Amino acid sequence: MKTRRNFIKKTSLVAGLAAALPSMSFNVITKSAEPELILGHGDYQYKLVRDWAQLSAVRNPLLNCHEMVMDSKGRLIMMGDHPKNNILIFDKSGKLLDYWGTAYPGGHGLTLSQEGEEDFLYLTDSGWFLNKEGQWTPHNGRVAKTTVDGKVIFDIGHPQTIGVYKEGDPFRPTEVAVAPNGDIYVADGYGMDYIIQYNSRGEYIRHWGGHDNKDPNYNLKNAHGVTLDLRDPKQPMVVCSSRNESTYKWYTLDGKFVKKVYLNNMFMCRAVIDDDNLYTGVCWSSPEANGYYNWLLHTGFVTVLEGDKVVSNPGGTAPEYKRGELQPSYQLPEKPILHGHDVCIDEDKNLYICQWNANKTAPLKLERV
Repeated sequence: MKTRRNFIKKTSLVAGLAAALPSMSFNVITKSAEPELILGHGDYQYKLVRDWAQLSAVRNPLLNCHEMVMDSKGRLIMMGDHPKNNILIFDKSGKLLDYWGTAYPGGHGLTLSQEGEEDFLYLTDSGWFLNKEGQWTPHNGRVAKTTVDGKVIFDIGHPQTIGVYKEGDPFRPTEVAVAPNGDIYVADGYGMDYIIQYNSRGEYIRHWGGHDNKDPNYNLKNAHGVTLDLRDPKQPMVVCSSRNESTYKWYTLDGKFVKKVYLNNMFMCRAVIDDDNLYTGVCWSSPEANGYYNWLLHTGFVTVLEGDKVVSNPGGTAPEYKRGELQPSYQLPEKPILHGHDVCIDEDKNLYICQWNANKTAPLKLERV
């Protein structure tokens, strides 16, 4: 608990500092002020499109853009935490098609589940919201299954109500993953750092992770994201972000540890699987161990893996391995991506990047070249 509270204090201080200093420059360069910018390395290079999203700052104000998914109709659905805009729905040209939701002030995680011919969303409220005084305030988190137009099917509430958590244990979930059989995996990344497994009706099955396990491979330090990795049909797995360890950890669908991959100095968000690749937003990188205080200097990028190897860092320095070990990677001096928080991939392998703490800017598009 001490580690979790320290993390929350540090990250809330970081967010509060950004909110309290609106005049602080983040060196965001507009498209009109720079030539065409190509980001990435090797076979994974992209043209940066800053003004992709067509939004009205009056009708559709933004705070943080947290996550994005593409539905079966090719629409791009974004989750944010502005009290007037929890969900924004775009077409691939960036035109806003719809928006809804004010009941998720800590809007953070967004997962798409296809059941037959119908799409459903799992919305995760992290339990942190920005109040009218500009302070980040904690509350109990929430996971809701909804239709794509916002009708709530059911909620998953605080695990204390079913005896999984003790009184006073915080529940502040950050992400959900859904297995082919409908099982739901909830990452309590700002709470107790457990992965909690439920069936398709939201009934508890088991949990693992947390802290102080005899086998440290089961420890999770800021379990920020959880994803189903179905690349090997013979061994479906759950991949979890242990963000404070710069490590992804893979488990069987019933919670048995399989492997881990260390991404040196990257504080990364959920894994996004597309074909044989793993993509992720890097919220920040640091030259220091647990170096939260360096977040302004090294504020993140996107990274792409082939298998377990990093092959491109759009918005960051080129990946380098020495004697098989990944060396530290850093944001480019131009700061093209601020606090990369999520990646959505379309059928043409273009990337759509949600950013946290990025001067209230809309998602970016990276066109594959």
